[in-house]
Amino acid sequence: MDFFVYGFWAAFILFVAFKFITSIRIVPTREVLIVERFGKYNATLEAGFHLLIPFIDRVSYKHTLKEQAIEVQPQICITRDNVQVKVDGILYLVVLDPQKASYGIDDYVYAAVQLAQTTMRAIIGTMDLDKTFEARANMNQKIVDILDQASESWGVRVNRYEIQNLTPPKTVIESMEKQKNSELKKRAEISLSEGDRNSRINRSQGLMQEAINKSEGEKQKWINESEGKAKEILAIAEATAKSIRKIAESISMKGGKDAVRLQVSERYISQLKKLAKENSDVIVPLDITSMESVTASIENFLNKTDR
Repeated sequence: MDFFVYGFWAAFILFVAFKFITSIRIVPTREVLIVERFGKYNATLEAGFHLLIPFIDRVSYKHTLKEQAIEVQPQICITRDNVQVKVDGILYLVVLDPQKASYGIDDYVYAAVQLAQTTMRAIIGTMDLDKTFEARANMNQKIVDILDQASESWGVRVNRYEIQNLTPPKTVIESMEKQKNSELKKRAEISLSEGDRNSRINRSQGLMQEAINKSEGEKQKWINESEGKAKEILAIAEATAKSIRKIAESISMKGGKDAVRLQVSERYISQLKKLAKENSDVIVPLDITSMESVTASIENFLNKTDR
């Protein structure tokens, strides 16, 4: 009997000692404790050393004030064009009011995840499949806005939501890959045709420019040759005119006529010598050997010039 009495008192003393020891609480940084007294909210203990009243005060809830990354499990959503897609994501939230987070809702993490999933299903139900891949940022923002409104009474703020994976069925993926391959092939053919067209245009423009350059060169060549011939003719004409003037002046001088007769006679005789070559047949007028007729013609010409 005494053994049981001693055991009871020993257990009671240990229990009291345990209560006194657990009444001493040290709260780490960025954490809070919710303390109740006789089952009613009493205080929020922040970082530091705190002493509770044994058997009266009780720590009911413990919260972290750090931003929490909560995984949203994959779920099946149906698009407006009746295609099933599997969607999962990450939810980022932070506790702003520990008292509301304790008494405003039973489990704010579970509630936030469920609301994110239902909102995602509702948003995807209003969109076609091809639009869901392009509108991730808009969907994320819509979920954040709806969660932020609902979580205000929970003492929680939702900072952002990020869709991790948006996976359509395998058959849809295969058809999308085929469509993408056909689009790539189409673009490649268009690029090749445009390249060939540009190449042909460049070649034709090069040939056209080459022909223009050649024609311009020929034109300039003809102009230069014509100008050269014109200058040559002009020079010959000027030289001939100058020679004629000199001859006329010489004829009008004393003894000029005799000099002309002598020079013409010499030229006449030299030309006759050239005609009289071996093995050559020449047909000439009958009076070509008559020196008197030649001199008479010259005399007649000189007399005309005197007039």
